[in-house]
Parts: sequence; structure tokens; C-alpha cells
Amino acid sequence: MKMSHMFGTTMRQAPSEAETASHQLLVRAGFIRQLGAGIYSLMPMGKRSIDKIENIMRAEMNVIGGQELFMPVVHPADLWQETGRWYQIGDEMSRFKDRKDHDMVLAMTHEEVVADLARREVQSYKQLPMLVYHIQTKWRDDPRPRAGLIRVREFTMKDSYSLDADEAGLDVQYRAHYQAYFNIFRRAGLPVISVGADVGMMGGSLAHEYMYLTPVGEDTLVLCDACGYRANRQIARFRKDTPAAEEAAALEKVPTPGVSTIEALANFLNVPKSKTAKAVFMTATFKGDEGDSQKLVFAVVRGDMEVNETKLTNAIKAAELRPAHEDEIRAIGAAPGYASPIGLQGALIVVDDLVESSANLVAGANEDGFHYLNTNYGRDYKADVVADIVAVDDGYGCVNCGQPVRTSRGVEVGNIFKLGTRYSASLGANFLDAEGAERPVVMGSYGIGSGRMLACIAEEHNDDKGLIWPITTAPYEVHLVSLRGGEAIAAQLYEDLYAAGLDVLFDDRDESPGVKFNDADLIGLPIRLTVSERSLQAGGVEFKLRREADRSVVPQAEAVRATVDAVGALLAEIEAGITPVPFED
Repeated sequence: MKMSHMFGTTMRQAPSEAETASHQLLVRAGFIRQLGAGIYSLMPMGKRSIDKIENIMRAEMNVIGGQELFMPVVHPADLWQETGRWYQIGDEMSRFKDRKDHDMVLAMTHEEVVADLARREVQSYKQLPMLVYHIQTKWRDDPRPRAGLIRVREFTMKDSYSLDADEAGLDVQYRAHYQAYFNIFRRAGLPVISVGADVGMMGGSLAHEYMYLTPVGEDTLVLCDACGYRANRQIARFRKDTPAAEEAAALEKVPTPGVSTIEALANFLNVPKSKTAKAVFMTATFKGDEGDSQKLVFAVVRGDMEVNETKLTNAIKAAELRPAHEDEIRAIGAAPGYASPIGLQGALIVVDDLVESSANLVAGANEDGFHYLNTNYGRDYKADVVADIVAVDDGYGCVNCGQPVRTSRGVEVGNIFKLGTRYSASLGANFLDAEGAERPVVMGSYGIGSGRMLACIAEEHNDDKGLIWPITTAPYEVHLVSLRGGEAIAAQLYEDLYAAGLDVLFDDRDESPGVKFNDADLIGLPIRLTVSERSLQAGGVEFKLRREADRSVVPQAEAVRATVDAVGALLAEIEAGITPVPFED
């Protein structure tokens, strides 16, 4: 491709709203352009890199038996109603009516469609196992798109779906994906770890997320360096030491004027925060066939800990949670800052299991300016639900080995789910087993967002001058720069490199050397060749790897072979990193 005719230009400055390095660089280098909030166009170079990412996905899916198909982005709502997700998913799902007044859905994912296809195509256990996949547009109306392609509303995803006769077959396909995903990320030049994850709206029995560790990530991960335990903080557990046994003391109401926080309460009464009970009020939305319903949730955790909203959501099987308003809290007789479940009605009471076993905690008296000493679960109040609803923090004991854990930020770049019969049973995707009995197909679901991968690769591979693409995901392998005195030879070298099967971006523009070199560094192709009067006088063509400062001159006659060899060496370096990864459930 000649830069003089390339659609899309480089920019010296990034737009003001671009905060992350990947967002700034992908815009400045001409890879993406924003159309609307969380909606981006891929410019030609961005499309070339995405194509390479998606071809890596295709290759790994095909190795494990995948068959590529293509499913629609617009779905009849009936499918989503049959599985119940029409009622369970909130405003992230975009619903509309067609001209015949039928309810329709913009695809967030394709479990329903695959299950519908399976109920039409699969009749016998002899057809199983099967694996299908596609690469298709998805739409999720995220209220807070950010960081360029890392968090968007419209995106492209490779999603694959396994179909099996039993859980043993699902386990085989799940483990195959577990390794294949590591292969995909490593081939693309993106370091990731896998962590246990919440199944969320997908449902099922097991999920793993693939995380790129970066400070710009929105997910918090809990990691144990001692034993290797890894989990998304949404579901991470920790070792809860059993509190020392105490006799239940008499309940005592004491004045605590102006003391409405745990910190202030502990200081005022001279007690550790672990001897207090923290009240957290949320309003939960529940989805059902009759529509939405809401209920105030009163969660109680120990004062030295924080509520984990995902755990709380799962414990009560809510669709959504939001912080409760003061008028909602006072409507049940509770006082914000001075609340406890004692004597209250009209709320769903959820208590962390550590509070259940902790004696004589200080808690609110449901009256401004007063607290109770010596509250005890079971004697003074009871819960509708007792569960682990606490968020893990740095230094907590690992659930497996007891050693202190640490937290890290990350971006989820892929996920895999054991769905079981969640969708097939709802939609009647059944088959006849060897005994002639009808059974639902056992499913798995596996996704990777190609745009988010592109952004994370850019986030990982850059310096103060611009992008530094891995050879496997660079839009072009070679950046050929023509300077004064080398135009004719550069033009011929461009043809020769192309004939040798290399992807070449040829800067044939009438620009200064400084502009051309700055653009080459910004775009970040792996190999730069420069032909100029100076290079020719020095013996040939200047050769430079983008990731290195050193330059060398190769004879003109050897330039093509040297470039082919360099590309091969960079590819071999990537391939050397493709190794088996032990499966961790």
C-alpha cells in the first residue's frame, strides 16, 4: 500500500477525550475513528490488524474442530423470551419492533440462536460432539463506554458454541478452548492470565475469564502468588477465620451523636472496626413474567469489610442493584448512618456469613444519634439470606493456602462458559441418546472480542514515540520509507518485497524525513526499511526493527532476503511462546 493514496491520516495530537495510551495511539496512527459514544469505524490499517487477529482465532478454532457459520445480528424476541433472558436483562439489551409489530432484539450474544439451530439440526447422539463458531457484530448499550475500543457499545466478537451429549463431552471441549484461547492471545502478542469468573447473565456452572493485566482495566483480580489462586474479585473468596467464641451480652442502646460512619463509630467507642456491623442499602430489580419488581435490600457485613455487589446480586438472584435513596431507607423505619435490621420489616435482609458467627457487634439503633452495643445474629434479628457477600481485599488470606493475596487491575479479553442445558432445555434442543431417550444438548459458550484485543495489544506494545506491533497483528510487516535520492530504487524494492509475499506499507509521500520517520514510529510496523541517497552511499538499504534502537545497512541485492528472514525470525519468536497451559478450574 502506498501512503500517498492511503485512506486515513496520522495525527500529531490525540483527541482530548482519549485518556488511555491505546485510545490515543490508535486514533493518532489512523487505525480508528469515533462515530458516536462507544461506536467506532475501523480505518484500513485497523481493519487489516483486526483481520489478522480474527484469522488467528479461525486457525485455532479449526484446530479443535470448529465449523464456521454466520448468524444474524437481529433476532426475534421469541427466542429470548423462551430462555427468559428477555425478562432478566435490563437496558443493555436493545429492543425494537419491526413493521409487523413483532418484538426484535439486537444481538448481545448468540446462545439462543445456536440452541434454536440445534433443535432443528441435531436429532441423535451420533451427531455429537459438534463445535460451531462465527465472527459477528454484537450490540450492548453500555451506559459508560470508555477507553476507545476497550469498552464500547458495538463490537465484533468471535463466539463459539460446543454441543455435547453429556457433561464429560462438555468438559473435553471446554478444556480444548481453555488451551486454544491461550494460543490465540500468545500468537497475537498479548500476555494474559485466566481467572475464575462469575457466570453472570450467561448462566451455567463454570466460567473463566482471560485477563490482560493493566492499570487501565476495570476489573479487579485477586491473585495469590503463593499457590496460584486467581479469581475475578466479583466471585473471589478468602479464608474467613472463625471469630473467638463469646457469650452473648445484653443489648444496650447508647448515644452516638454525629457518628454516622464506621470509622467515626470505631473511634468514638474505642472498638476495632471488626467489632461493628456495617449496613448497606441497595434497591434490587427482579425480572419476571409479570414484569419488573423492586425491593429494598438491607445487607449487613462486618465493619472492616466491604459488600461485593456481584456476590450480593447472585445471593438474592436479582437482575440489577443500585444504591438505595434516603427516602427508600427511611420508609422502612431505618435511619441512614444508624441502621440495623433489628425490628425492621419491609426489606430483604442479607447477612454475610462472618456476621452470623460474630458475637456482640455494634450496630445502628435505627434512630439518628444512637447505636446498639452487643447485637447478635439469631437472637436480635434474622436474615432472609445468609451468604458470603464480602469483597476480597489486599492482604486477606487466600481461600486455598491462607497466604496474603494481592489485587490487580485487568481487562477481560475473553471468556469461556459451561452452559450445560440452560438454553437447550428452554428451547427444546433435544436429541435421542443410545437408549432412545430424549435428552437436552449440553452446551458451552466461548467468546473473544477482536476490537478489545486490538486495543489491549496497543496498550501493551508502545513507547513514547508510538505503537510497536507484534509481527502477527501488525497491519503491514514492513514500513518502506523513500527519501530523496532513493526514490527509484525504493519503488523497485516495493515491488520486489510484494513479490516475495510480504505486506508492505510504502511511504512514497513528498514529505520531510522527520515527518516520515515520526509517522513510521507512530504507526509502529515491526520492520522499517529506508532508501535514501545516504543509505545508498553507505552500501544499500537501512534496516531497523521498530522495537530496537540499532540500525544497520544491508546491500541492496540482499534487502529482500534479509527482510524475509527477519519476518521469519519474528514469527518463530512468537511461535516459541505457544506452550501447553495446565488447566485450573
